[in-house]
Amino acid sequence: MATCLRQFPSAPEAKTFLLNHKPTPLFSTRKPQIIASRKFHHGIQSSKFGSFLDLKPLSKPESLDFDLSWFDPADRSRCFDVIIIGTGPAGLRLAEQVSRYGVKVCCVDPSPLSMWPNNYGVWVDEFESLGLVDCLDKTWPMTCVFIDDDKTKYLDRPYGRVGRKGFKTKLLENCASNGVRFHKAKVWKVKHEEFESSIACDDGIELIASLVVDASGFASTFTEYDKPRNNGYQIAHGILAEVDHHPFDLDKMVLMDWRDSHMGNEPCLRANNSKVPTFLYAMPFDSNLVFLEETSLVSRPLLSYMEVKNRMAARLRHLGIRVKNVIEEEKCLIPMGGPLPQIPQNVMAIGGISGLVHPSTGYMVSRTMALAPILADAIVECLGSTRMIRGRPLHQRVWNGLWPLERRCAREFYTFGMETLLKLDLNGSRMFFDAFFDLDPYYWQGFLSSRLSLGELLLLSFSLFCNASNPSRFDIVTKCPVPLARMVGNLALEAI
Repeated sequence: MATCLRQFPSAPEAKTFLLNHKPTPLFSTRKPQIIASRKFHHGIQSSKFGSFLDLKPLSKPESLDFDLSWFDPADRSRCFDVIIIGTGPAGLRLAEQVSRYGVKVCCVDPSPLSMWPNNYGVWVDEFESLGLVDCLDKTWPMTCVFIDDDKTKYLDRPYGRVGRKGFKTKLLENCASNGVRFHKAKVWKVKHEEFESSIACDDGIELIASLVVDASGFASTFTEYDKPRNNGYQIAHGILAEVDHHPFDLDKMVLMDWRDSHMGNEPCLRANNSKVPTFLYAMPFDSNLVFLEETSLVSRPLLSYMEVKNRMAARLRHLGIRVKNVIEEEKCLIPMGGPLPQIPQNVMAIGGISGLVHPSTGYMVSRTMALAPILADAIVECLGSTRMIRGRPLHQRVWNGLWPLERRCAREFYTFGMETLLKLDLNGSRMFFDAFFDLDPYYWQGFLSSRLSLGELLLLSFSLFCNASNPSRFDIVTKCPVPLARMVGNLALEAI
């Protein structure tokens, strides 16, 4: 789940399936474009049974071979309508959408053609609704959740892995056809005047625009916050691995595996996992190729990265998975929840720094892809009009385009969900997700997709409480009053 995703009513009546249920494939399950599985059979690496900690990734960082329209430093005109800092999925998607209307856009990044390091998992219906389903290089007809050793839920909702190369290439192609310029540099500073802003780059170039958009990620210093950033953190370690074999069904993606029987001979790991649990997220590509990720859904303070890796090693030993080669390695840290940036402010933001990460799940990619056109419309309405709305009125409109009141209120509820999850131990997490995935699919799918209204979220809460077991209800009642009071207070402030 750390592989960032999502957004998204009525769904199938059946929510949980029998263990021997074998669905007919609904979508293509073509193999991803990985030069991996067969190439490394005779590599010199090998690991202890079930361990991967001594292996180094075989793949090297790569760059796309793509002909971009570069900014020419000799060009006297250094003025644009919009400058976007960062060429991750959020930055490129916004550049693609804004430039469709003839708005002059320049994207600035130290390495615009570098491949993104993360594995992105998404619900297939999300990318279908966005016209991006052709960017998926692998799909699974169903997902499954292992609650414990005795209970497994099968969810009738297809899941997919985003092909990073195809995804980025598609966004770049659309940007190029719309006339977006690119500048390869690091932005050092952003300065603001009444009606325009400028960026200073590490190569000495200064560019000017009516609007600067920060899409450079969580660690950015260009977007301002006026409240303490009391985030929770999702941390995960993932590997794309060549293995002798694995126990996973090839037609099912493992969304969560909360089992802890692998810690039977690891009393210290088991005690810590009981307090701050982690789960396995797995994408089986074929019988010898699988993406495995041990994930802490959310913690505060941050769970030790080595603790996550050690738990994963113990799990793989127990499952009998011998890792022959680590093809790719992913280290994932996602700040979740916390306050929104100051609204409005001179810099617009999108992506992780703008608060778009789902506070309860860490999903972001699909939601960003869906909201970028909405933000683009707000920008075009101002900069594409004959009136040329700029300065503070521009900043007010674009920030409210991304974060209108209802969306801010819904986010408060999702943050309340995160604060509640922070207080749950392993047994509490198991009981919570057991009840959660028994909800009407409209609600659990909508929650994971950040598309429920505040009223629907309240109905979800009532239904979840009614569905929960008595021990789970007691857990919720005793642990959520403080987060609930905080949410009610924040909603009252938003309404003023």
